[in-house]
Amino acid sequence: MERRQFVVSALAACATAPAWSAPEAFKEGKDYLALKQRAPVESDKGKVEVVEFFWYSCPHCNAFEPELNAWLGKLPPTVDFKRVPVRFRADFEPQQRLYYSLDAMGQLPKLHGKVFHAIHVERNPLTTPQSIFEWVAKQGLDRAAFETTFNSFGVAGKAKRAAQLQEAYQVEGVPALGVAGRFYVDGGLAGSMSRALQVVDHLVKQIR
Repeated sequence: MERRQFVVSALAACATAPAWSAPEAFKEGKDYLALKQRAPVESDKGKVEVVEFFWYSCPHCNAFEPELNAWLGKLPPTVDFKRVPVRFRADFEPQQRLYYSLDAMGQLPKLHGKVFHAIHVERNPLTTPQSIFEWVAKQGLDRAAFETTFNSFGVAGKAKRAAQLQEAYQVEGVPALGVAGRFYVDGGLAGSMSRALQVVDHLVKQIR
């Protein structure tokens, strides 16, 4: 975790960096990395898959969320965007399962942002299954149904695949972005997460 903590610290410094002007030339190895071995993609043929790696408890992911949502509103239909909760340690898994349980129950659009708010504004860490179950019940969800989903093989499998995709992209810190199973970019490489989104736009156009 030490190396990843260093990267997260670097991202914190980048969070206050001024916006970069565009367009400009982005360089492989400097602004983004090309994977030596391609990561798996699930998007249909003809779609460019873009993945955001995040952790609900990460303050930088929380800060990035409004900008990311604004960017998502401008994506062309040829881009297939996915969020992937990371697991740097075993104790990250409950939040992975929280994400995929909300997804399975059709509650992500309503509650994804509220999870960030609960953790970073209300100071409810949501790091254990029990605390998560209590929180979702307060949001009006059927607790028993949520617990069944949370403990299901389907959600466990998605959490495991998320961790595998994280390793395939060699994610060192969050937030980070993967493109088409081929490229990786984060705020440490690009200089800021605002510029990282510009790099992703560039890569998507390059692939298309």
